[in-house]
Amino acid sequence: TKLNGTLVHTRSASTELKETMLYATTPEMFSSGFETERFDAVRASVKRTLYGCDCYAYGLLAAGFGADLVVEADLCVYDYAALVPVVLGAGGLMTDWSGQPLTLQRHGFSHGRVVAAANATIHAAALELLATPSENGSNGKPHSVLKPHLRELAPYKPPLDGRSPDQHILLDFNERTIPVPEHIPAAITKHMATKGLQCYPAYGDLNENIAEYAGVPADQCMFTNGSDQGIDLIIRACCASGTEAIIPAPTFAMYEQAALTENLVIKRPFFTRERGFPTDEVIAAVNDKTSLIVLSNPNNPTGTPIAKADMVKIALFAPNCAILIDECYYEFMPPESSMKNELARLPNVFVTRTFSKTWGIPSLRLGYLLSAEHNIRALCSVRGPYDVNQLSVVAVRAAMSAPQYVFDYVKEHNTIARPAFERYLDKKGIVYWPSSANYIFCYFPEPMELEAKLRARGILVRPKKDADGVTGLRVSIGTAAQTDQLISTLEQLLP
Repeated sequence: TKLNGTLVHTRSASTELKETMLYATTPEMFSSGFETERFDAVRASVKRTLYGCDCYAYGLLAAGFGADLVVEADLCVYDYAALVPVVLGAGGLMTDWSGQPLTLQRHGFSHGRVVAAANATIHAAALELLATPSENGSNGKPHSVLKPHLRELAPYKPPLDGRSPDQHILLDFNERTIPVPEHIPAAITKHMATKGLQCYPAYGDLNENIAEYAGVPADQCMFTNGSDQGIDLIIRACCASGTEAIIPAPTFAMYEQAALTENLVIKRPFFTRERGFPTDEVIAAVNDKTSLIVLSNPNNPTGTPIAKADMVKIALFAPNCAILIDECYYEFMPPESSMKNELARLPNVFVTRTFSKTWGIPSLRLGYLLSAEHNIRALCSVRGPYDVNQLSVVAVRAAMSAPQYVFDYVKEHNTIARPAFERYLDKKGIVYWPSSANYIFCYFPEPMELEAKLRARGILVRPKKDADGVTGLRVSIGTAAQTDQLISTLEQLLP
């Protein structure tokens, strides 16, 4: 590692934590529970702790200018390529909290938890405090009986705390932004009056009704506990441990979470704002170890659509791979963009959908999965017999009995709300990703500061990073009135 052309070295003389200078970006980066407890243990053992350093601390450590140790819990996967060589090239050590190497493939296991140290002694001492009892064998506790790769996984924790539809305009989770019509909660209330909570759920013709709406035969459809269960079922049923999954990035975190649960190796071609979906890169990544290809159409968080011809091309090129096509935002796109009519001729294709977005009932968790008849029959054997609760069934029956509210919401979004926000972004010169969904990934100046100011004014949006590690704001699009309020607020906040 060089600084202004001169070789540098970590040079720390410290050999004990009590002599060590610790750096971290902020104590708030560590989630409550395990992360905070582990960081507090390190902080209590060092000479001094400084905050607010961000990536600057790694440069100080590498150059030997006072930084002996850096501990973080949210280092972005795209930062690895820049920071790890700098620290290692200066003679330091940089791993995850379990002492494993930091690689793109292992990011799902480390989840951004990193420790960089000036020498092996400091690194080992920090790991002793950062490791869980089962990892370091302390307290006389037995080693875990869980599979080793699962012990290293961290849960997906979306930032749900503090959200309130009564206090905020919720433009952060791509949900329907207004309540469902009264006939849906009324149906739930009526069902509750029957005093049937002690009974297992009964589904009747629910699957047939969903299949009719989807436009497929009933034997090509199955309902699931949200589309997340569909994703999990496909990966569990189709992918052997140690095989490879091609998951273009950036995208929805649950694809990788489910893949890593089955101990898959992740390959990540990148979406780009200019070229969209990386069709050629996906095909080039396919080999005899590939068991899964994920096609999020449109992609979250970028809103990028995938041409149907490209999806068919990939499915034909990789006939021995499961092709998971997530159509979570299907209603916002042209009907002909769906792969539902290709299921009979492409038996490796699986389509997941949800009632969480346009239908507006994410809290009750109901989705569905479309595939060839023999695939559905096998997956129904993997799904539990009572995985979907009765209130979900009641709500969806009521929703599908009078679905015009969904179509009206989509029409307002597609013809009024999203075009209005796009015109505003164009007028202000804000760069954004072209979107086919109910959200837009925008590159506002000082995005984190803007997010905080919007939050203070009752509007929630979601910070996200692109494939280059650049932070933007993913802004969900609500009604026309909510979009007008968002634009008015932005006009006040932006020069």
